[in-house]
Amino acid sequence: MHRLAYTGGTEALLHWLSVRSGTWTAVVDAAGSVLTACRRHFTSTAAELAVLGAAELTSRGVRSVVLDGGGSIALVYALGAPSASDGPALVAIGDRHDAGLSTLLADAVVPLSLCWKADEAARERRRVELADARVREAVLHLLSAGQVPAAHQIASVLRPSLPDPVHVCVVEYPAGLRADEAARLCAGTLGRRAWIVPCPVYSRHVIVLTPPVPASTGGHTGPLPPVVMPPGPGCFVGVSEEMPLRETAAGYAQAVHALAVARGRADRYARFGTGQELALVAHADGAVWAETLLAPLRAYAPGRPQDPDSRELAVTAQSWLNFGSGAARYLRVHRNTVAMRLRRIEELLDLDLGALPGQAALSLALRLAPAHQEAAAHAPRTLDGVLARPSVRQWAGHFLRPVTSAAAPAGASETLRVWLEHDGQLRATAAALGISVPGARKRLVRLEAAFERSLLQKPSAQHDLWLAHRSMELDGGPPLTAPPHSRKVRR
Repeated sequence: MHRLAYTGGTEALLHWLSVRSGTWTAVVDAAGSVLTACRRHFTSTAAELAVLGAAELTSRGVRSVVLDGGGSIALVYALGAPSASDGPALVAIGDRHDAGLSTLLADAVVPLSLCWKADEAARERRRVELADARVREAVLHLLSAGQVPAAHQIASVLRPSLPDPVHVCVVEYPAGLRADEAARLCAGTLGRRAWIVPCPVYSRHVIVLTPPVPASTGGHTGPLPPVVMPPGPGCFVGVSEEMPLRETAAGYAQAVHALAVARGRADRYARFGTGQELALVAHADGAVWAETLLAPLRAYAPGRPQDPDSRELAVTAQSWLNFGSGAARYLRVHRNTVAMRLRRIEELLDLDLGALPGQAALSLALRLAPAHQEAAAHAPRTLDGVLARPSVRQWAGHFLRPVTSAAAPAGASETLRVWLEHDGQLRATAAALGISVPGARKRLVRLEAAFERSLLQKPSAQHDLWLAHRSMELDGGPPLTAPPHSRKVRR
């Protein structure tokens, strides 16, 4: 009995008691509701007798009772402390009652009580861990929306405090590891310096916000600070650049891009590659266009109180662009709700979000607006006007260099072009290239390593790649031919 208590817990003990005594055994609460039970020897009157036995035990304030149910005998033993009259109880229901059965059940009370307390402690710990994870996820949502003061206010009840500036890290762990185990593994490796959040979208990801390594540590010449080394075997780590806490969303995208590179490296980690971001390059020239495009969305007022307002629609759009089908999990709404909101956004902005051109336009507009700096004189009011600017063309040429330079792998440019033409759809790309889907995936994995960007997993670089191709097309480069099911974004 004691061996079962150590190795199997409550359920193993109940099963052993049921087999040994020939009775139906269960643990019930003060109202007689079954908390856990063995399925053997269950009878139609067992549930009714369990309720009566628990009520009798509570009303009389005794430690055990025996009830005769007309053909069935119920033996009930309190499992809680003597001072607790409403604690759980062990119930055994069978067709006989003898001294041996009473002795067996009485002997089982102590180990079963300890097992039940251990199970309750484990359940309470899981509830606390779930609440902790939900609070951290809420803080992550606030940071992604740029609401830093509110995030600090909620995060103040947890430890450690939110770092600022910050590296955003995405840790990918093996499939056999649970999310809570991975989070504890990260905490054991990173200590109390990091803010650790289980990813609300990808089940094998943990998001880590960690402060930069102090300059005084010295001596570290590797590509990453030591606080973000892979925490265990089979783990991969992608790390963003150092950035302000308010830029957590951009840091997360950088970390996902770095993670795509880390999967192909022996040391299993990578830091986001150098190079200017399109949003920084195009901000002065594109802010007016972005505000013009998003004006109907900003001005939208829902017709009913329960309908999403303009802010909710903007958050939904950003989440969908970042996570695709995972946006529903990220926002914790039904996927039909996301689809309905996207249709409303399409109507307001006159964009086809089912095609890559529309997605790329919306992605850039959301990154450029609202304007935090003065717009350039005579700023363009169309997307093509923004992409035709010399600074953007220079960015596009540098960004596409992995497939346009003389050292580019054979067929890389064609693979990328076809993939973009087919809205980043893997199966359609494979069919157009005349190869298998795994073959197309392998080509895109090689492109991920070349660009040091994520292509197959969102947040993906496909929007920036389409914009770069369009910019080069406006400068005389080869055009992208839209597939039959797409319509061109309004330019």
